[in-house]
Amino acid sequence: MKRTLLLYKILLLVAGSAVAAYGIMLALGAGFGGATLAVLWQGLAVTFGISLGEASFAVAVVMLLIALVYDKKQISVGTVVYQLVYSYFVDVFAQINVYPETAWLRFMLMCLGVVIFAAGTGSYAAADLGRGSYEALTFALAGKKHYSVKAVRTFLDALLVVGGVALGGQFGVCTLVTVLCSGVIIQHSAVFCAAALEALAGSNGRG
Repeated sequence: MKRTLLLYKILLLVAGSAVAAYGIMLALGAGFGGATLAVLWQGLAVTFGISLGEASFAVAVVMLLIALVYDKKQISVGTVVYQLVYSYFVDVFAQINVYPETAWLRFMLMCLGVVIFAAGTGSYAAADLGRGSYEALTFALAGKKHYSVKAVRTFLDALLVVGGVALGGQFGVCTLVTVLCSGVIIQHSAVFCAAALEALAGSNGRG
């Protein structure tokens, strides 16, 4: 039973990471700016001539190194697996999305992308195999400095956006929509997927 549950968790982690990558790239490519991290990726890609996937991986490495210094317990195998899958699919999906010229249709795609990104993020969180790089950094700093997680995350979001814009990233409506709407979707997705995992584990245990 434990092995089966672990397998389900690994599959959910990988699938959720890929889905989150698709969502973030769908939203980013619509032309209304990007999520907080994506603004920094854009800036790094423009400045250093690298792909968005490479930029996301580089940012993650820096975040994980800082998290290691402050609280290495925040990092696990799942953290690494998530980032490898996520960064790979960021580059894959960056090449395949096609957008209409009509602004309101692109706006709808952007909103859909935010929803998909948040649902995927909640899915990999429900796997409970380790935090993502950004979450690991947030919790490591909050624990070490005795600040609230919300305060640390707000500060980091602002820092990333300002840094990204300074490097050439695009701040826009997508940035605001992601900040305002993704949290509740992530929460509901995580609860739903955790319940589904429990149900699958229970059915296999009875079988």
